[in-house]
Amino acid sequence: MSLFHLILVAIIQGITEFLPISSSGHLILLPNLTGLQDQGQTIDVAVHVGTLGAVVLYFWPDVKRAISGLPHALIGRTDTEQARLALGLIIATIPTVIAGFILYMTGLSEAMRSITVIGWTMLGFGLLLYWMDQKAPQTKETADWGVRDAFKMGLWQVLALIPGTSRSGITITGARQLGYTREDGARIAMLMSIPTILASGTLLALDVIGNADARLARDGAIAAVFAFFSALLALSLMMRLLRSVSFTPYVIYRVILGAILLFMAYS
Repeated sequence: MSLFHLILVAIIQGITEFLPISSSGHLILLPNLTGLQDQGQTIDVAVHVGTLGAVVLYFWPDVKRAISGLPHALIGRTDTEQARLALGLIIATIPTVIAGFILYMTGLSEAMRSITVIGWTMLGFGLLLYWMDQKAPQTKETADWGVRDAFKMGLWQVLALIPGTSRSGITITGARQLGYTREDGARIAMLMSIPTILASGTLLALDVIGNADARLARDGAIAAVFAFFSALLALSLMMRLLRSVSFTPYVIYRVILGAILLFMAYS
């Protein structure tokens, strides 16, 4: 891969992983719309590592709290906020891991990688985000997140396995439906991404072990670095904007892109 292609893939992944506009959808569209070759699974692993590093660094105080509460959560003790956060992240991840494994083993994940599917999910789930964001109350904060809400948001997250849905977008939609504020809903959604990205990245890594060479390793390192910095920038920008701006700008982008893709698919 050329340096330009690597940087392009890394920046697209980094920016779109945490904004509610779907990273997988954009990466699938890249070769379809530009004629560039598919980046391959090694680069996919690399950019996942980069974005994982960005979200861990940005939310490090929350991550540290979850890590400190993990030992208690694993033995069923949820008498501290740290343990409840750790247990919630575990519970929220389980449905996606199970559903993702089934889709991977059956090949359905590849069958859904089409412009038509991405067009409909961009449009439909974008409008759903707008509806929930405008109509749902803003009464809950991160400290209110418990097992029941974690499981419900985990079910919402399963929908992100459909390309174009957006993992962050659909979990934020779920958080808003449950009544969390925009900023706290986004914070929970970002924290949920850590075990999810770790699980999907590990699955991809198992596929590429033994196939990567020195050149691929170099390309992966470059992609990871650019994905890290672009994801960190996107995260910082979104979390700051949420203090004064709704999710409407992202919805407008999704609706426009979805309409263009559906026009292309059916014309």
